[in-house]
Amino acid sequence: MSVRHQVSDELLLDYASGSLGESWSLAVSTHLALCPESRRRLSAMEMAGGALLNDIEPMQDTSGADWQKIRALLQPGAQVSPPEAAARPSLKAVLPEPLRSYAGGDVDDIKWKQLGPGAYQFPIRTNDGEAIVRLLRIPAGKPVPEHSHGGRELTVVLAGCFMDGKDVFRRGDFEETDEDITHQPIAGEGEDCICLAVTDAPLKFKSWLVRLLQPVLGI
Repeated sequence: MSVRHQVSDELLLDYASGSLGESWSLAVSTHLALCPESRRRLSAMEMAGGALLNDIEPMQDTSGADWQKIRALLQPGAQVSPPEAAARPSLKAVLPEPLRSYAGGDVDDIKWKQLGPGAYQFPIRTNDGEAIVRLLRIPAGKPVPEHSHGGRELTVVLAGCFMDGKDVFRRGDFEETDEDITHQPIAGEGEDCICLAVTDAPLKFKSWLVRLLQPVLGI
């Protein structure tokens, strides 16, 4: 498995520093469990952060030169030790930890709630109240209704794939979108697409019918 779409440096740095809320962190940690390269980048950030804590003076501003040191460690070829293997998923599991524990089991154990013809969701409870977290199951070959966003949306593919414009997102791939993006992802043929989606505002659908049903569906 090769993950092509990775979490951004900025979001990963927030995760590494502990400043990212639980809901968003769940999306990042799920991606990390499936992406060796992002785990390497996280390790580089944690190593650089530890070194900076030893070197900097109290109250020193680290937003400039020190950030450049961190970025240098993120370049291809940088030599760092990988994080603990415990972050890596079981080969048989669709949902890696810690997501599997949040969901109460793997995909076969989930009590899916219908969203539309062939489409399902499963809400996941978190304690930070910052965002809505859910698993989505989109039938093979079917599109998600065209929409924009009222805020940030993070998506991690867990099974199958989806196309968004010219990009294809497969297992482990990570997509970040915001209020500037309007799109219509389409699930790939042959297998339902299962994703983890985290949003901090309701989606803005173009279809009036979907907007009418939106309060009932909770999306």
